[in-house]
Amino acid sequence: QVQLQESGPDLVKPSQTLSLTCTVSGGSITITYWWSWIRQSPGKGLEWMGAIGGDGTTYYSPSLKSHTAISRDTSKKQFSLQLSSVTPEDTAVYYCAILRLGYWGQGTQVTVSS
Repeated sequence: QVQLQESGPDLVKPSQTLSLTCTVSGGSITITYWWSWIRQSPGKGLEWMGAIGGDGTTYYSPSLKSHTAISRDTSKKQFSLQLSSVTPEDTAVYYCAILRLGYWGQGTQVTVSS
């Protein structure tokens, strides 16, 4: 059974870069699928942030593209999110997921505050 686990700091200061890692364990790692990052801010719905494909191609939400980067290290079974120049509006629960297969991490709360 495939499991995804997000990790990273739970508090980030404004203007800094938020960095999260998702570690995939169990089962066979299928790099041909798109691996995504999604977030949910307080009182809001789920927001798809971006994804990385099997060949390393990335797609980002237009509203976040200018300060989002997703990368992957298949040897470590990890993929990462970097969100630069964060503001308090980036406070959210961040999830990693392989949407096509219905695999989600449990989510990690990140607060942006000085």
